[in-house]
This record gives sequence, C-alpha cells and structure tokens, in this order.
Amino acid sequence: MSEVKKFLYVNRKAPYGTIYALEALEVVLIGAAFDQDVSLAFLDDGVFQLTKGQNTDGIGVKNFSPTFRALGDYEVTKLFVEQESLDERGLTTDDLQEVTYEDEDDDWAEKPSIRVVSRAEMADIMANQDVVLSF
Repeated sequence: MSEVKKFLYVNRKAPYGTIYALEALEVVLIGAAFDQDVSLAFLDDGVFQLTKGQNTDGIGVKNFSPTFRALGDYEVTKLFVEQESLDERGLTTDDLQEVTYEDEDDDWAEKPSIRVVSRAEMADIMANQDVVLSF
C-alpha cells in the first residue's frame, strides 16, 4: 500500500464573485472522500470564506459557508488561517465561524478545526505538503 500524500488546498479568493472558493471546497470534499490527507489554508481575501453571518441574498448566489462546518464529517480537521491576512482585513478570530470536529482518539471530544498561524508558520506548513493546490 502506498503512503498517503498530504494535500493542502490554498484559498486566496473572496468567497463570492468568482468560482474559485466554491470549486476549492468541492475538490476538498472529493479528495477527502478518497481518503487523502487534506488540509486547507486561508490567506489574503480567502479568510473571508470563513467569516460568520454571510448573507448572499443581495447577490443571488447560494451561501456555501455552512458547508465548512461539515468538513469534520469528512475527516478534514486542519484549517489554517493566516494571522496577518486577518489583521490586514481588520478581522479577528471572533469574526470566524466555529468549525469543529469530533476527535475519536480523545473520546469523541469536540475540537476546533481552525488554527490561526503566522505567515512564517504557514510557509512551513506549505513546505511540508506533498501537493499544494492554490485557488
């Protein structure tokens, strides 16, 4: 059996206005269904994908942000958010939706999936992946 490759999906675009954010989420779900070791990174305007209270009524597109809360069911439990990208956009962790998973190794305790990391830590995370796909 071959070693499981680590895939990092990098989200740099705002959630609406282009297809990149939704397409990235769909690719992540497909990869997770095939037992890939999947992580997501949110940088630049990509941090807006995880903000709470998104309302898309005025632009006539479906709000897909609740889908992030289902990622734990697909064993996607590593969502890295770059602190500097939050700071540059006037956001804090309080602006982000709660995304959790149940840790089977810890008696199914609910744990946060979002990890805020520095730009330097993000570079290290990217360097330690087998495949990095940017959206």
